Amino acid sequence: MNSYAVIGLGKFGFHVAKGLAQQGISVIAADQYEEQVREINEYVQDAIVLDSTDIRALREAGIGNVDTAIVSIGENIEASILTVMALKELGVETVIAKAITKVHGQILAKIGAAKIIYPEMESAKKIVKKIVKNMHYETIDLSITMKLAKMNVPSFWVGVSILSPIFESEFEVKPIAYKHQGIWHTSFETDDILEKDDILVVIGDSAHIETLSKKV
Repeated sequence: MNSYAVIGLGKFGFHVAKGLAQQGISVIAADQYEEQVREINEYVQDAIVLDSTDIRALREAGIGNVDTAIVSIGENIEASILTVMALKELGVETVIAKAITKVHGQILAKIGAAKIIYPEMESAKKIVKKIVKNMHYETIDLSITMKLAKMNVPSFWVGVSILSPIFESEFEVKPIAYKHQGIWHTSFETDDILEKDDILVVIGDSAHIETLSKKV
């Protein structure tokens, strides 16, 4: 059975490491923060505090010997890139990496990551599929701080381009999909103008989504 390392033990990395271990797979879990390592310790074979950008630390932890390494460092892009580079230099056959933007993902792929994962983006897409069937205003939690909202286009946005800065300047939300004449669109052009009977899905901070709900 293949062995795995999971580097970066935020919510995504924690659940990946725990899930693999529950399948009886050998997992080394690593993070620079002791608290994160302590939380995963009871579930995995080895849990180690280390700086994953340090190739010597990775080698000493045995991570260079695993078949697959999953790099779940999203927010610190530099650390994410340096970690993937170090893993490839150690000879890890398969490196799977989390990315937070397309550009981030492209860089990781170019330096050797075999697969790029966009957890937040993929989660949002799944949630959108669940809520688009409902014609009424609805919000759904993405995380503690982020929400999606789906609504009939309010009067103050009728006639506005889907790419207008007004969404962020007025309510600090971002459109991610809209339905026009029965067809859902997730890629936009400047001349995509919202109309009265359209349905709109936006993403934003929970507080801003709640503020918007009171205006719609």
